[in-house]
Amino acid sequence: MGHIFSKKPTSKVTEQDKAVLQLKTTRDRIRQYQKRSETNLEKDRQLAKQLLQNGKKERAKLLLRKKKFIEEQLNKTDGTLENIERMIQDLEFAQIEMKVVDSLKVGNESLKQINQMLNIEDIERILDETEEAAEKQREISALLGGGALTDEDESAVEEELDALIADAVQKQLPDAPTAADNPEVELPDVPETLPAVEEEKEKSKERVAVAAS
Repeated sequence: MGHIFSKKPTSKVTEQDKAVLQLKTTRDRIRQYQKRSETNLEKDRQLAKQLLQNGKKERAKLLLRKKKFIEEQLNKTDGTLENIERMIQDLEFAQIEMKVVDSLKVGNESLKQINQMLNIEDIERILDETEEAAEKQREISALLGGGALTDEDESAVEEELDALIADAVQKQLPDAPTAADNPEVELPDVPETLPAVEEEKEKSKERVAVAAS
């Protein structure tokens, strides 16, 4: 039952709201007065005609004077209504302007907080890291995709691979004499099986061919 005794949120009614409400109430009362007075004017007009028909000229004249006074009052109320309507519009527009200003203040404060959270150095570092990651991804995609290198690049790769293979073979036979050093030395027969490095080169070529297909 706690919710029964809970306090309802109070609405924020400003002084401007009260002023607008009071002006609208006054405007409605003036309109009601005008409507009632116009109805009475028509009745007085008809009554004045009846009095003239009955020969009561002075009473008819008195009634017409009353009618004239009411008409002048109605003319004044027209001007009053115009001023009230203008004031209501000015106040309501001023309230809108205040809400706009308040919204701008809130937005400005939020923007300041966001700017304080963002550091230029951190942003530059993140952008650099993002660019590096993207560049690395492009390199990986190019290698996996195959065919991304030009013919000149492929030739350079083959040359570098041949140099590595030759260097590996040379290291496997460091003390083997050559025909130029001793023509009488009999050179060993060429092995029928390829060295491990040569086999790896062949397998690499086969993988590249399969990826390109």
